[in-house]
Amino acid sequence: MNQVIHVVDDDADTRDALAWLFDSREHRCRTWEGGERFLEHASACPASTPPAVVLLDIRMEPLSGLATFSRLRALGNAWPVLFLTGHGDVGMAVAAVKAGAMDFLEKPFQNNQLVDKVEAALAFARSDAAYRAEAERFRRAYQQLSTRERDVMKLLLEGHYNKNIGDALGIAPRTVEFHRANVFLKMGVSKAVELAHKLGRYRVEELLVPGDWQG
Repeated sequence: MNQVIHVVDDDADTRDALAWLFDSREHRCRTWEGGERFLEHASACPASTPPAVVLLDIRMEPLSGLATFSRLRALGNAWPVLFLTGHGDVGMAVAAVKAGAMDFLEKPFQNNQLVDKVEAALAFARSDAAYRAEAERFRRAYQQLSTRERDVMKLLLEGHYNKNIGDALGIAPRTVEFHRANVFLKMGVSKAVELAHKLGRYRVEELLVPGDWQG
């Protein structure tokens, strides 16, 4: 996966130094002199774009780092963001982390520490992208279930056996088994407990039902 580190800073010396550092560690890096240009790029990226990491200066003009971060999230972009801060900006950076930024780095940087944090963010971005892709596939699979398959799935997740499901829906147990097999095939699972776990993992709250799962 060809990931990119985006450095957004209005100081040319900082941009050049970070570009050199990441290039020396064999990481792809793109630099941006302000938030507006970077946001134009981010908004134009297709969904298939590999996940990136953003190093964002907290104090920039005319668009601040905090405003850039807010707009990036408003675009639905989930790239991990690490803020670049001066000594007096730590309080703002902590607030940004609480608002969803991954971390912050205080200038002047210690190169190895900076690279370690960025590489951790790159690994997180890969994992997060894989999670989001699988969650979307799981939700699309649910949308492809027929009404009857959804009925069977709901009762299955409540812990009912085939006979009870058949009685509740007015269909034969063998028909229930047929629909159950289709549900498992479409949802990519082999048993009910796995289906329940995936519903929780991918936060499909509207489908979650309490009860004792039957495998």
